[in-house]
Formats: sequence, structure tokens, C-alpha cells
Amino acid sequence: QVQLVESGGGLVQPGGSLRLSCAASGVTLDYNTVGWFRQAPGKEREGISCSLYRGGGTYYKDFAKGRFTISQDIRQNTVSLQLDNLKPEDTAVYFCAVGGVCNDQIMSFDYWGQGTQVAVSA
Repeated sequence: QVQLVESGGGLVQPGGSLRLSCAASGVTLDYNTVGWFRQAPGKEREGISCSLYRGGGTYYKDFAKGRFTISQDIRQNTVSLQLDNLKPEDTAVYFCAVGGVCNDQIMSFDYWGQGTQVAVSA
């Protein structure tokens, strides 16, 4: 069974930073496409960033470029999302995902974690 568990969310002030982590079991991340999504209150889930397996490309949506960074730790079988210069509009539940399509136009995944809450407020 594929299981993804996110952690690292919390309450931060505008301009602050968080590092989210996704621990995977039942799947080897370095052999799969990985991604991060978020869902803000009252909004649909949207892609943030994704990365192709085996040294493939990495893609970011415009709102994430320059502020968010996706990375992987092969030995720990984890994928992380560094969130910098956070804004109130970044408040959302953040999800990691594995297995699917990843490019600059399409981010579509098969497996999902339960999410971790990020709240940005003064």
C-alpha cells in the first residue's frame, strides 16, 4: 500500500518560512514523479511544484517560483517543500503526491497524503 504522510505545517507570520516533509512508504520516490499541491479555504486544490523521476525536470507554478523549493532525500525516501517569504494567501492545506504527470502545464497524480495545515497570519 502506498502511504504518504506530510508534516511540518504550522502557524507563521507573513514573511516567515516553513519546511514541509512527506514520508513515503510502499513506493520508492526516486523511481516516481513527485509533487506538492495545496488547497486554500473555499478554493480548489492546485498544483505547486512537481519533479520527474530519475533526474528529470522540475516545474513550478508561477505563484511558487522564487519562494518555494521542492527537494528529495533518496535515502530517507522523503520529499520536502521549502516555503519562504510566506504570504497570508498561502494559507492552505498542503499535500504531497506521487505517481502521475508532471510538466509546466499539467500536474496530475494518483496517490495523495492527508495534508498538513499551513496558516500565515500576523
